[in-house]
Amino acid sequence: MPSATATVALRAEGVSKRFGGLVAVDGMSFALAENEVLGLIGPNGSGKTTMLNLISGATKPSGGAIRLYEHDISATPASEIARRGVARTFQIVRMLPSLTVLENVSAGGVFGHSRRWGRDLEDHARDLLRRVGLQGAGDASVSALTYIDQKRVELARALASDPKVLLLDEWLAGLNPTELRTGIALIEQLRAEGRTIIIVEHVMDAIRSLCDRCIVMNSGAKIAEGTPREVLADPEVIRAYLGDADA
Repeated sequence: MPSATATVALRAEGVSKRFGGLVAVDGMSFALAENEVLGLIGPNGSGKTTMLNLISGATKPSGGAIRLYEHDISATPASEIARRGVARTFQIVRMLPSLTVLENVSAGGVFGHSRRWGRDLEDHARDLLRRVGLQGAGDASVSALTYIDQKRVELARALASDPKVLLLDEWLAGLNPTELRTGIALIEQLRAEGRTIIIVEHVMDAIRSLCDRCIVMNSGAKIAEGTPREVLADPEVIRAYLGDADA
């Protein structure tokens, strides 16, 4: 848990989400400190992406509360949550296919937290493209980009509004080893800036190197919380990932 003196950026209080008879998230509670990088890990189907969907407003909790800087956002529309300072990437990259690379990034600056317009927005978007390694690509069609470059565009778009909390949903998934090193380095830069981030990820090398703390989910519930070293050595976590025979 964050220290008693830390500013809590995001708090989940007994959050649950049911889809008919399926409980996707079951009584999740945690606090995310300002400037902390929190890993949210667990086997496939454990509820991690659903938890991000609840935080970002894509879906609403069936119970419990989510607070952004102590403001209850549980029933707040996704567009308003974005304006309050939550930005995200998606497990499956989501581009705006009819727009150029620059226009895709600019959309984050128009509709997110710190909104910009005109030349200021364009300069900001081009700076972000340079930062993620896509300088000079602003006029290109996003459909012409490689997978890693589409992921770069999505990250730049999320950063365009200078979010208070950044949600990265398996942003490193599907990358080859060289791309993976580049991707981890980009997130390390964000960490060095003091960004407040939740990372959903299966790449354990990234979790170990990037995260201050981890929460492990299984079957919708939290089963462990602590430093990466602590949780990855927890027998219950090993069972969740590998099964009883390997615990």
